[in-house]
Amino acid sequence: MWQHNYAPIAGSLPISALLAAIPIFVLLLLLGVLRKPALISALSGLVAASLVAVGVYGMPVRNLVGAITYGACYGLFPIGWIVFGAILLYRITLETGKFEIIKNSLGHLTDDRRMQALLIAFAFGAFLEGASGFGTPIAIAAAMLTGLGFSPFFAAAICLLANTAPVAFGSIGIPVVTLAGITGLPLDRLSAGVGRIVAPVSMFIPAYIVAVIGGWKGLKGVLPGAIACGVAFAATQFVMSNYIGVQLTDIAASLVTMGVLVILLKVWKPSDNFTLKGEQETAQQVSVPRYGTSELLWAWSPYLVLVVVVLLWGAKPVLAVLNQYSIPIKWPMLHNEIARVPPAVLKAGAYAAIFNFNWLSAAGTGCLIASVISAFLLKLSPGRFAKVVGETFRQLVSAELTMAIVLAVAFLMNYSGATGTLGLAFAATGASFPFFSALLGWLGVFLTGSDTSANALFGNLQVVTANRLGMSDVLMAASNSAGGVMGKMVSLASIAVASAATNMAREDESRLFQFTIRHSVFLASVIGVMVLFYAYVAPGLVP
Repeated sequence: MWQHNYAPIAGSLPISALLAAIPIFVLLLLLGVLRKPALISALSGLVAASLVAVGVYGMPVRNLVGAITYGACYGLFPIGWIVFGAILLYRITLETGKFEIIKNSLGHLTDDRRMQALLIAFAFGAFLEGASGFGTPIAIAAAMLTGLGFSPFFAAAICLLANTAPVAFGSIGIPVVTLAGITGLPLDRLSAGVGRIVAPVSMFIPAYIVAVIGGWKGLKGVLPGAIACGVAFAATQFVMSNYIGVQLTDIAASLVTMGVLVILLKVWKPSDNFTLKGEQETAQQVSVPRYGTSELLWAWSPYLVLVVVVLLWGAKPVLAVLNQYSIPIKWPMLHNEIARVPPAVLKAGAYAAIFNFNWLSAAGTGCLIASVISAFLLKLSPGRFAKVVGETFRQLVSAELTMAIVLAVAFLMNYSGATGTLGLAFAATGASFPFFSALLGWLGVFLTGSDTSANALFGNLQVVTANRLGMSDVLMAASNSAGGVMGKMVSLASIAVASAATNMAREDESRLFQFTIRHSVFLASVIGVMVLFYAYVAPGLVP
């Protein structure tokens, strides 16, 4: 059994960490500086990761192949599967003409782009994150904003920024549940810890989104809406995570926020006229037709069906039945052929590689079933449905391939030991570790595209380091998940989902990454400062 060595270069952790980070540098250089398409950047990152795995870490070639294929398959399923189901549902509403009604119904509620962004990208996106996660909110909300007339770039950028506040409690609380399982720490304390870090930041995310897309002048015109949105979400998120539990935190917070926004828009309207870059001033002055209640219900029925299905798919009794049909696959050339060793883990042991082919319980299957039901309800003929499926497949080919390669890079770095080296380098920062603890979570999500995966990857390392430094293990573990949420917007998997959902031009993918990276690093640093506050200023507030 091949064994990890986290300092393969002369026993030096700093030098080894620099070499381990080469694939990340390659991705940042090509995508962020040279503005290469995401697919080219991902392929280059995979080549760099392979050279580092074999040349620096001495990883056996058979394990290299196993890690790459394992990661690629995970990129296609469940992540790529979710994106396909979500975009298929959206294209059904387009094909049947129902999205025009959806767009106009929102126009009656508000024709202001800033409030539409808060309603759909932030509030409705948070609901989808809480119910299913794993890319669903970015795919659906970005497609909806594009249909409403947002440019593909702004639709993608807004949804990536919005998909931060709810991520730690996404998919019925799976990231925190995974963190508790990995670390052995009490779930209720971890839930409270994550909530106390992210809720104060969540309060300002709506205003931050509006300021990013419209500047301070744009924020001033909808300040009451941004404040109401942030306070409603953050307060509910805090109460739920601290006193109720992780499973319904996002769902409750998003429903309360949507309700508050709808009520607010009945009695208040933005005080100015606002247009996004690239839009015409006259775009918001077009007469919007009115529809009857039944017509609106039929138009919204695909998304109502989606809500019902994803809630059913997330319910524990239903999930238990669906999971009976899952097929666990011990991945060839990888499963239990590599040993992880301390200090990256608590004790030495074989590194499992079991691909859970949960073809029935996967969120993507729920989206597909919602699409089929919606096609039936909207009387879409089998021929037209097949046409929509084909068009969706053609739209997503490049993005799905990008996701597969990105996850191959992430899994290869994990199984070669490179990610462990980077984690230990962060852990060696001593008294400043509370700040870098959040950035370690950020790194995990940047690499894997998933807060759940980042918690599984670095959760134990956070606990081991906290105990060595005499710090709160609950706080450091919670900071991993809280910091990780800010890495979601720059994960290449998320970039690929957003670009696929909006049918964005390839040259705009690098521009999107450049746009989000600065906000991602800034917000992750804010989380780091919050963790420092709890660690040194107010340790009594740590659960």
